[in-house]
Amino acid sequence: MLTSLYTAISGMDATGTQLSVIGDNIANMNTVGFKKSTVAFGDVLSQSITNTAGSAQVGRGVFVQEVSPMMTQGAFETTENALDLAIDGDGFFSVNDNGARYYTRAGNFNVNRDGYITNPDDLRLQGYLADAAGNITGTTGDLQLTAMQNPARMTGTANVSVNLDATSPVQTAAFTLDGDGNGTPGDPLNYSSSTTVSVYDSQGGAHQVSLYYSKTADNTWDVHSVYADPANPGQLLEATGSPQTLTFDTAGALISVSAGSPVFDFGGGVTAAQAITFDHTGTMQYASTFAVLQLDQDGYSSGSLKNLIISDAGIMTGNFTNGQTRLIGQIALAKFIAPTELVKLGRNLYGESFDSGQPIVSAPGTSGLGRVASNTLELSNVDLAVEFVKMISAQRGFQANSRIVTTTDELMQEVVNLKR
Repeated sequence: MLTSLYTAISGMDATGTQLSVIGDNIANMNTVGFKKSTVAFGDVLSQSITNTAGSAQVGRGVFVQEVSPMMTQGAFETTENALDLAIDGDGFFSVNDNGARYYTRAGNFNVNRDGYITNPDDLRLQGYLADAAGNITGTTGDLQLTAMQNPARMTGTANVSVNLDATSPVQTAAFTLDGDGNGTPGDPLNYSSSTTVSVYDSQGGAHQVSLYYSKTADNTWDVHSVYADPANPGQLLEATGSPQTLTFDTAGALISVSAGSPVFDFGGGVTAAQAITFDHTGTMQYASTFAVLQLDQDGYSSGSLKNLIISDAGIMTGNFTNGQTRLIGQIALAKFIAPTELVKLGRNLYGESFDSGQPIVSAPGTSGLGRVASNTLELSNVDLAVEFVKMISAQRGFQANSRIVTTTDELMQEVVNLKR
C-alpha cells in the first residue's frame, strides 16, 4: 500500500517540474530569440509480484527523463535598427566575452562606446574582418564600426572632355596670369575658354584647378593648369609642366596631346610634387560654343562612417561621408551537429558542450547555415495556446496524483481502525 503513496509523490514531483518548464516558456514568450523547452517523462523500474496466479509487474512511478530545447524557427519582427539581426535558418551568432565564446539566436545588437557591435550584455559580435583595402579576410574577430575611417585618396588622374570652339581666334599674345600688368598674378588673360575641376591632395584637402584653353594656331590649343598659390594667398600659380598642347585634325578630332603631366605643390605638409594626369580623351574642336562634356577625377577626402548596409550573406558595407563605400566585415555564424545539447547559460546565451559537438563556423548561407536578415528580430518560438493546454494537463496530473495520496491515506486509516 505504501508503494502507491510514493508513486503518487513521484508523479507530483514530475508534473511540478513540467509546470516549472511551462512557466519558464510563458515568461519568455517576449524574449528575443528564446527557444522553448519540453519535458520528457520516463517510468520508474517496475517491481515484480509473485503469487499463486503467477507473476506481475507494477510500476513505481515516474521521473523527468529530459528537459530539452526546441530549436524551431521563431517569427520575425521588423525594426528600425540596422543592427537588429535575425537568422533565417540554422545557426547561431557567436559573441566574445573577453576570450570566452558564447552562442545566441538573439540578434538585438548595438554599438558600444568603443565602436564594437555588442549585445545588451556588451558581448562582442564575431565575424570575418576586412583589411584596410576593404577586402574580407578569413580572420575572425570582434566586428567594429565607429572606428572605421575611409582614408583620403590623392588625385592622380582627371578626365576632362570639352568642345573647343573652332571659330575662336588665335591668341596673338601669350597667356599670362598678370592680365592687368600690376605684378600680381591674379587675373588670367589671353585665353578663349576655361573650366575648373576639384582635386585632392595627399591629406584629402580639396583644391580648385582651372584649365585655361588658349588657341595658339589653327587646330592647336594650349591648356594651362592654374591653381591658388599656397604661399601667397589671393595669387595664382601655373603648375610645373604646364601648358599641355592639344592638336586636332581638320575634322575636329583630337589627334595628339603633348607628353608629361602638370605637377602641383599644394603646400601645407602634403605631397610636394603631385603629378596629375589630365586625360583629354573625348575633347573635340567643332564650330560651336565651348561646352564641358565630362569632368571627374579619382581622388576624394577622408570620410567617417555614415550608415551601414548588411546583406543576407552577412556582408557589412559602410557608406562614408566622403561618398565612398567600403566593406567593413562579414558576420560569421556557428552551427552544431546537436544544437539541442547546447548548455543554456541564461541571458539568451548557449555554451558548447561535449554532446553538442564543436562549432562549425562559416558565412551565412553556406554549409547549411541560414541567412541573416537586417532590421529584423527573431521572436521566441513559444506558442501561448499550446503552453496553456500543457499547463491544464499538468495541473490535472498533479491533482490526480495528490488524490492518490489522499486515497492511500484513507485506506491506511481504515487499517488502523481494524484494531478497535
